[in-house]
Amino acid sequence: MSRHDFSPGKLEAKLLKELLPTLPLDDRTVVGPRIGEDAAVVDMGDRYLVAATDPITFATDLIGWYAVQVNANDVATMGATPKWFLATILLPEGRTDEQLVRGIFAQMSDACRHLSVAFIGGHTEITPGLSRPIVVGTMLGEVTKDRLVTSEGAQVGDLVLVTKGVPLEGCAIIAREKADELRRLGVPESLIVKAQGFLFEPGISVVRDALIACQAAPVHAMHDPTEGGLATGLWELAEASGVVLEVWEEALPILPEAERLCGVFGLNPLGVIASGALLLCVSERDGEKVMQALQDAGIPVYAIGKVMSRKEAKVLLRRRGGDTVPMPLFVKDELTRLP
Repeated sequence: MSRHDFSPGKLEAKLLKELLPTLPLDDRTVVGPRIGEDAAVVDMGDRYLVAATDPITFATDLIGWYAVQVNANDVATMGATPKWFLATILLPEGRTDEQLVRGIFAQMSDACRHLSVAFIGGHTEITPGLSRPIVVGTMLGEVTKDRLVTSEGAQVGDLVLVTKGVPLEGCAIIAREKADELRRLGVPESLIVKAQGFLFEPGISVVRDALIACQAAPVHAMHDPTEGGLATGLWELAEASGVVLEVWEEALPILPEAERLCGVFGLNPLGVIASGALLLCVSERDGEKVMQALQDAGIPVYAIGKVMSRKEAKVLLRRRGGDTVPMPLFVKDELTRLP
């Protein structure tokens, strides 16, 4: 692949499929680097250590807070409890002052305290060539061996559920980063303010969602749809489990605020970063139990499809008219197209 083929966003899955099997593992690695998995798992004897890492590159506002949340989400989707956080903080040369540094640290500290997570280390530096701060977070957690959940456990006949709605994080980023432009384009202030608040209400954390679901009934698979949105999250889940998913267009919980904000910039909301939603696969027998537990906790949840077969990894979108087409796959998040 030539140099000019690389653009912002995730590396192409085709290239990763070639590279990941070449990486060294050991006999204590339970879950190593795989497409569609949210975290790694290491056998620690009586329990598993779960480790996840993710950078924050889209947002500059509340970047430290974001870093804790998205990495905690990746650990929680394995059925684990987030426990320890580390961060690498890269700050732009000539654009960094004490207020910026203190702000990022305060955001990380507040987010860790809210989740009862210890901040145990990391690295900071002023980095030449950056135009804005970048925070790379690492979250460690633990889970008993009988409670581990992965993205590869989906079973034929399972219901596919999603919590809250999409794309919460993307909607909040657009509203926070493009507020002035949205006002000029006639978007109501009330809508902008509401979307900006999606970071906190209903919030982009899925730690509670995962805990409640796993306590209600056996969960076969969970996945955190982030970059590339709900559509890409579904493809990653299908890839990890090697299954065909059928998703029902009329059931997809696209937030009305997202329809408006994404529409302003010509973005498909299904391809916009969607932290805050949690994908789950549960048996039809247990589906109602899991949905009721989440709803009782005040967490909206929707049945959006089924696991159809193990013929191949594929996501099919059943349209309102009844015809079925492949679900779009967003190699690059739609937010990368923001002007």
